[in-house]
Amino acid sequence: MLENRPYAPCVSVGVWIGAGSMHETAEENGCAHFLEHMAFKSTENRTAGGILEEMDRLGGHINAFTEKECTCYYARVIPEHLGQLLDLFADLLLHPLTDRQEMEKERGVILEEIAMCEDNPEDRTGDLLSAAFFGGQPMGRPILGSAEGIRTMTRERLLGYRRAHYVPGSTVVALSGRMPDADAVLEAIAQAFAGWTGEAAAQAAPKRAAQLRRLCDESSFEQTHLSFAWPGPVLDAPETPAAWALSMILGEGNSSRLFRRIREEMGAVYNIYSDVVSYPSCGMVSVFAETSPQQAQKVLDTLGEELDRLLEGGVTAEEMDMAKEQLRIACLLGDESSEERMTALGRSLLLRGRIREKEEVLSAIDRVSPEEINSLLREIFAQPSASAFVGKGVKKLKIPGIIRTE
Repeated sequence: MLENRPYAPCVSVGVWIGAGSMHETAEENGCAHFLEHMAFKSTENRTAGGILEEMDRLGGHINAFTEKECTCYYARVIPEHLGQLLDLFADLLLHPLTDRQEMEKERGVILEEIAMCEDNPEDRTGDLLSAAFFGGQPMGRPILGSAEGIRTMTRERLLGYRRAHYVPGSTVVALSGRMPDADAVLEAIAQAFAGWTGEAAAQAAPKRAAQLRRLCDESSFEQTHLSFAWPGPVLDAPETPAAWALSMILGEGNSSRLFRRIREEMGAVYNIYSDVVSYPSCGMVSVFAETSPQQAQKVLDTLGEELDRLLEGGVTAEEMDMAKEQLRIACLLGDESSEERMTALGRSLLLRGRIREKEEVLSAIDRVSPEEINSLLREIFAQPSASAFVGKGVKKLKIPGIIRTE
């Protein structure tokens, strides 16, 4: 997918592969992320040192990330270097050596990354909430894998995962930026990735756990981290824009109910927010808060009061108008840079099989009504929630009665 922006000084490139933690078995957990690390090691045509030098010579920003749904290799370079970048990416992805010595080095790097995340209470809370919401399914396992799983990861397992998921049918190449000759760019992509074969393995659709859980980690962090998740709309469901607006009103931004009440009025938190995440077959509406152990129960009680008030009185027309305007602005600002556009194009084409145009999103936001939001919030918060608490004494905390648990 190419989007030419003649006024842009650079071009952003992303190779999006349908290989994330949701595609892993329990034994494979961590494979997608491990392969992302290994991609920048030696290939049949380049040494590890040569790859690093070439990345520096290109002068742009080159990196990768792994998510639950995908792995993305991306870069931002000047147009003159685009052909060389495409050749490099194709070599990294189609001709890796997966050298055993390099694998051992990267194993240590990943173990340090896991340790760093375990020392970060926000990361720990996010992983626990996924486990509470999705249970033993792949979506409930950490993207990085476990320390034990990484220690015992074999080269053969990595290669098996690559064969199953690094295939052209599960890959999208997205570019946005200045491309003086789009036809020449398409030809360069075709040549770089020529001969790539393979079919994607069948994959079960993710869904919430049959029974949502409360998980607690009594770690000795200075702050207590609290989180809840309720089942929400799936990707592109008709009610998804209403869920975005609801999240804006509840906990996104300085004018949201939770921010004003719990941070501004009470001074009980530094960080509190809500979020909506939608996958092709399931979705999640979540709330996160960071506070002191002394304030944790008070924050929970006030959260319950605010949800009760929201359910009782519904959202106001003023709140809805402000939320819709915030969503419109966020949509328009997403067009600002070539990197943001490349991300939107690649992610949409990989996960939806089509491009979701800006006009489609803006039109869906405009159609949201207070009645739709109020109906949706009653549906969402009437359902049982998953929860994850991290910090001192969290097992003693009481969840407000308005928040259903299973």
